[in-house]
Amino acid sequence: MRYAQGGGLTDAGRAARERVRLQAVECFEGGQKNRQIAAALRVSERSVERWRRQWRERGEAGVLSKGSPGRPRLSEKQIARLERELERGPLVHGWADQRWTLARIKTLIGRLFHVSYTVEGTWLLLKRHGWSWQQPARRAIERDDAAVEVWKKETWPRVRAPRRSTGPGSSSRTKPGSR
Repeated sequence: MRYAQGGGLTDAGRAARERVRLQAVECFEGGQKNRQIAAALRVSERSVERWRRQWRERGEAGVLSKGSPGRPRLSEKQIARLERELERGPLVHGWADQRWTLARIKTLIGRLFHVSYTVEGTWLLLKRHGWSWQQPARRAIERDDAAVEVWKKETWPRVRAPRRSTGPGSSSRTKPGSR
């Protein structure tokens, strides 16, 4: 095989693959068999069959590179609009509180620009443009400190997992008590 399998090709790598396909087209036009072409170009016969089929259906355009399959990107104008929308806050966009989460920003990008990002991709987009996670500088007005203390004293002890016994232990796998 002439080139490694998998993605992540650079523009130069895509151009090199395209040159191989165009060499195959010259061989198609010369009437050569798939096996001969595959051997000459050091590619699989299956690839040559696929290229020949694409060439028959759409001509030379069928074997040309379709460009990078990279992630969808937002233009600078779209990034600026996204920033303005984020500054307006989540309430304006239909969420019940004032927290921006990655999932919400991902949804907002989809609504505004009809572009799909993963949650991780959303984080990378934000990070690439200088945004970072934030923590409130002050406590929320809605916070009820008395209710928090009641919860800590009454509810938490009931739901927390019980502690392990304080007796001596053993790391031996043969000791019956360690199973």
